[in-house]
Amino acid sequence: MHIVVCIKQVPDSAQIRVHPVTNTIMRQGVPSIINPYDLFALEEALRWRDQAGGTVTILTMGPPMAEDTMRKALTLGADRAVLLTDRCFAGSDTLATSFALATAIGKIGETWGPPDIVFTGKQTIDGDTAQVGPGIAKRLRFNQLTYVAKIDSLDPESRAITVERRAEGGLQVLQSRLPVLITMLEGTNELRRGSLDSALRAARAEVVRWGAAEAGVEDTAKCGLRGSPTVVKHVFAPKPRAEKAQIIETAAGPVRTQADAVIAAIFARQPGIESDLLRLARHS
Repeated sequence: MHIVVCIKQVPDSAQIRVHPVTNTIMRQGVPSIINPYDLFALEEALRWRDQAGGTVTILTMGPPMAEDTMRKALTLGADRAVLLTDRCFAGSDTLATSFALATAIGKIGETWGPPDIVFTGKQTIDGDTAQVGPGIAKRLRFNQLTYVAKIDSLDPESRAITVERRAEGGLQVLQSRLPVLITMLEGTNELRRGSLDSALRAARAEVVRWGAAEAGVEDTAKCGLRGSPTVVKHVFAPKPRAEKAQIIETAAGPVRTQADAVIAAIFARQPGIESDLLRLARHS
């Protein structure tokens, strides 16, 4: 079984800066980390690789310094790493990113065998759109299982997978045929610690670097800023609220009595909340 995991090197969200002219994220001088949501996808891929056999290929698109991210993934147990790096990819939005990654996954399939599963995190902390995973699935014509909380079963021989997917109002149990693309939710597993052997192997391993040509991208006009129809007109930090938090004091007594007093005080100060709740209750 061949599993591909798409990960991304993202700037530390605590130190984000935005270019004043292009409205794109400035990465120079900002510490980078592996997108936290992608770590759950990586762990799930490694777990099923260990159970069912096969290999795990890590793929990322980014600048040359993203090789550090790839080596971290190799330390955790991935079998190989492919870094998609080319100046023509700079400034890609979700449409251009999904095009480049899907093309590279096709090339990976030609080189090391077609992938049975492609894993991604549910979204990235620098974009928060959750569009790249489904975009890849659409381009590859893979079934997509998004917001997966748990993989119940996976049978490579019958090419079947059963997952639990978080949805509005509850949990869905879905079965699909391979190949599939899965976006994993956070908190679905516990990330392993890399072994000493894996760390030594990662230090010696070759991170495969592909430019646009090596990845099989024939039309670079679909990449980078030229291939990105998304236009960010304005970026700004939210203004701090002028209102201060209000303290609601209640008399000593049973917890339920105190809770009722707090709710009554909230409704008195925000009468619209009570009417909204009553309206929702009538329609539920």
